[in-house]
Amino acid sequence: MAKILLGKPVAEVIRNDIKERVAALGTKGVTPTILVLRVGARAEDVSYERGILKTAGNLGIKIVVDEISESITTDEMIKKVEAANEDASIHGIMMFRPLPRSIDEDAVIEAISPAKDIDCMTNMNLAGVFAGKDVFAPCTAEAVIEMLKFNNVNLNGAKVALLGRSMVVGKPLSMLLLKENATVTICHSRTTNRKDITNKADIVISAMGQPRLLGPIDFSREAYVIDVGVNDDGNGGICGDVDYDLVLDYVLAINPAIGGLGTITTSLLLKHAVVACEKANS
Repeated sequence: MAKILLGKPVAEVIRNDIKERVAALGTKGVTPTILVLRVGARAEDVSYERGILKTAGNLGIKIVVDEISESITTDEMIKKVEAANEDASIHGIMMFRPLPRSIDEDAVIEAISPAKDIDCMTNMNLAGVFAGKDVFAPCTAEAVIEMLKFNNVNLNGAKVALLGRSMVVGKPLSMLLLKENATVTICHSRTTNRKDITNKADIVISAMGQPRLLGPIDFSREAYVIDVGVNDDGNGGICGDVDYDLVLDYVLAINPAIGGLGTITTSLLLKHAVVACEKANS
């Protein structure tokens, strides 16, 4: 059976680091604070918000939630963002997406100060990731790197097949992997020889968003498999891009869709807020 790569132990290391840093900031009378902008009340947004409120509270991080009517205009949203940029007590800005179609989402995102863009939504921070600069990377992409490092996977020179080319995960993750000296091949929906590529890879990372797209024939037995996918399995449950039950006894290591990257991603978002707070109060 493959080694099961769980997120909880990775998240615990990150959260212990957060606690120490929050305590140090507390000696200066400073509390890391995140402004959450939520337009409307989608069930998934409210559920995630509830979870992050609990986690942040346990770590000494303050969350301020701004519940916004769906009737808000683009200009009004931008004014909210600009006010948060100017508010020294706010160290990170998180915004649930997608915004209603009546709002120019790109304009709102670009109004966010890169220093408070803890989820790497702005073009400036994304450009920084591609340039290898010290900016906040997208949390899910960074979570993949943290998972691999925690499990002592050698990325230096490793052959990585990365499935997915989105700006949320695939493209920035490729840059983070290159920074670790991995050799990265990006595959996508138009890739014709995907199986040939994944079968030769030391590490296969799937962020395609297609339920159970990959099975045992797509991997070598020595592969580390990181499944970023969180998909509806058609029966009211969640599944990944990889057919976990079939692959579990075949590859060297794999993470489950639930209990894998999610808790690491949330922890990194909170860590980014703490780092932003440290920089603002240095």
